[in-house]
Amino acid sequence: MRKADLERIGKIARNHGIEDFKWVDPKQIATGHWVRAKCIFGCPRYGLKACCPPEVPSVAECRGLFKEFHKGVFFHLPKKFEDPQMRFAWSREVNKKVLAFEREVFLEGFHKAFIFTPAPCNICGECKSNKRECRNPSLARPTLEAYCVDVFTTARKFGYPIEVLKNYDRETNRYGLLLVE
Repeated sequence: MRKADLERIGKIARNHGIEDFKWVDPKQIATGHWVRAKCIFGCPRYGLKACCPPEVPSVAECRGLFKEFHKGVFFHLPKKFEDPQMRFAWSREVNKKVLAFEREVFLEGFHKAFIFTPAPCNICGECKSNKRECRNPSLARPTLEAYCVDVFTTARKFGYPIEVLKNYDRETNRYGLLLVE
């Protein structure tokens, strides 16, 4: 990818409110079976979202996707909430922004552009919980965790802060990724 392309995509990111990002090699994204196990045996939303397990590819297929790309925009979205309940509305707005980012990059001629949202898909008020009944399939995107990404290891590898959020009065650090060729 040419330097001019990187700069153009970087400008698009900033226009969509994504200020803190790094260009990364997607092959450096850390993945693990344990991430999928945490979805299955630890997430209260397991099986309730069309973009989350079990509605996503196998661990091997998830890993394979990252190998098909040479560039990615790994981005950091920190936020502290006065009212923890506001995180849901914020997540929805952030997901809309990053979907608009992906769309604009696609329309600029990068036909393989694919985004992983920083929060579980929440475009609809109530998810139909399977891809076949999704009301907005053109907007439905998975999180990094849904694709078996060890976000903690990956964020640290790229020099970003991340800790277990012990309570919601602390700053949250959300991450997303745009794959692009």
